Amino acid sequence: MQSPDDVMSSGFFLERAMWSDLWAALALLMVIEGIAPFVSPGSVRRMMATLAQRDDRSLRMAGLVSMLAGLALLYWVR
Repeated sequence: MQSPDDVMSSGFFLERAMWSDLWAALALLMVIEGIAPFVSPGSVRRMMATLAQRDDRSLRMAGLVSMLAGLALLYWVR
């Protein structure tokens, strides 16, 4: 059986905090993603129809730009 000091130094609580942050980030993402369809469902429907007509390359580039912007923002915040 581990002593309380061993548990504290094992990283158990650090991992727990990390998972908590991950779940909080995912919850915030869901809230932000839900704002546009809630406020303006017609605009979201038109935007999705436009996106469906785009070629794979332009969608991949938009995804890459979004990921890089997110990483830059995360680096800046942390």
